[in-house]
Amino acid sequence: MLAAAAIGAIWTSISPDNGVSAVLDRLVQIEPKVLFADNGTIYNGKSWSSIAKVVQIIEGLKTLELVVLIKNIPAAQPEIGDLKSPDALVVVEYESFLSSSPVGVPLRFEQLPPSHPLYVLYSSGTTGLPKAIVHTALGTLIQHKKEHKLHCSMDSTSRLLYYTTTSWMMWHWSVSALACGSTLVLYSGSPFKPHGHLSLPRLLSSLKVTHFGTSAAYLITLETNHVYPSASLDLTHLQAIYSTASPLPPSTFSFVYKAFPSHINLGSITGGTDIISLFGAPCPLLPVYEGEIQCAGLGMAIDVVDSITGERTPGEDGELVCTKPFPCQPLTFWGPNGENKYKASYFERFDNVWHHGDFVRIDVRTGGLTMLGRSDGVLKPSGVRFGSAEIYNVLTRFFGGIVEDAVCVGRRRETDRDETVCLFVAMSEGHDFTDKLRSDIQQVQLPPSSSPCPASGVLSKSRYCHVRTELSPRHVPAIVEEAAGGIPRTGNGKKIEVTVKQILSGINIKTNASVANPESLAWFQTWAANHN
Repeated sequence: MLAAAAIGAIWTSISPDNGVSAVLDRLVQIEPKVLFADNGTIYNGKSWSSIAKVVQIIEGLKTLELVVLIKNIPAAQPEIGDLKSPDALVVVEYESFLSSSPVGVPLRFEQLPPSHPLYVLYSSGTTGLPKAIVHTALGTLIQHKKEHKLHCSMDSTSRLLYYTTTSWMMWHWSVSALACGSTLVLYSGSPFKPHGHLSLPRLLSSLKVTHFGTSAAYLITLETNHVYPSASLDLTHLQAIYSTASPLPPSTFSFVYKAFPSHINLGSITGGTDIISLFGAPCPLLPVYEGEIQCAGLGMAIDVVDSITGERTPGEDGELVCTKPFPCQPLTFWGPNGENKYKASYFERFDNVWHHGDFVRIDVRTGGLTMLGRSDGVLKPSGVRFGSAEIYNVLTRFFGGIVEDAVCVGRRRETDRDETVCLFVAMSEGHDFTDKLRSDIQQVQLPPSSSPCPASGVLSKSRYCHVRTELSPRHVPAIVEEAAGGIPRTGNGKKIEVTVKQILSGINIKTNASVANPESLAWFQTWAANHN
């Protein structure tokens, strides 16, 4: 990534645990020329070959000129020589790629305009394919350096470990800490290997990490299992713990200050892929209140407005907006008509005001933010952000003749620690909803065969390649039920996800949706009341 930035190339990255469909839905759009790919991954003490996946990805990317295969695991069968690639495509091993570079040539940084694109990140694919969001080099760097230096007090004495995947914007955010002279600690694998719940804390102790970033789900796991790292480890050098991906419960705030040194700054933060940075940020100068993000980011004119009128609602629940421009706004969306799609995504809801898609409350006394969930159809179980369309695509491909319609939303009630993915299906005529169908859709266990999923979309009698294998384990709906009342839609046929999400989550938010089949919403209200 740093090399790409130096020469002015555009960088995009996707976590290795994503399936072929999830990768191609993103990469096909941007037509990459060079692909770096692992030959496999190691997680939870086990090695997983990626070769079969890489073969399918190469076949789907017609613009590739070079593939560099990184030997991440010692032996992955088949090996690189067995990769069948078009004549115009060069496939090399990483070591050969490095040795082809001239020796002794001074490093030269390409001088480019401030708005030159550097990163492409991806939206969740709520209304179709994930949108490719283009971020600029200087806008991103200025924003990150502000957050690192001023909000996090990082400098050349700091050591940052952010437990993240390469798909997540927090990976990009953490790399920028190099601009402050900070040292990065990079970690790959399970956070619970090889020393159980103390695996990461032992690393924090041995490497004297000063700033530790993670997800709310990780800290909740420590809390649930009564893990108190400071009782057995020297963590006195730790200055801050940052938590994002989902709201941190109030009880976990209290737990962290008991389990880790009490002098730390616990920063529950919020922002997103859309801005590759933070709207709600930490601050070592302000108090930490249970359940609240400390403050708005410096220079970020955020506010809360009514979902319908767009009028300010101080101290009340509403939509998170940003009323003035900020450095890290995306440059555009990649592809045809990208500028119009970009404006429609963020500026059409409220005229010339950035609409972020989060429900939020800002305390008028403390200035702290309380996150109440997404206001659109984005799902964020365990902080993994994706869209319902990715689930619908799998249903269409593998269950097209069985499932007629579906609605997929995230449910997060006030008492829930995390968001639950809920999928409701309407069956095609002549087909019944069964436990076997639920299991087939979820496909909780990995299939015994390591061969690629059938490209034809025809169901195999011996194995299935569904949500888990086509997308990722995080995409698997925890709840799969039949929507006996039908799938709610507007008069023009648009699926009404937000209203269903509100009903299931118990959030009383006004909506102006014109429902063509209101009886379907009544069914969801009854279902929610019976499944508290």
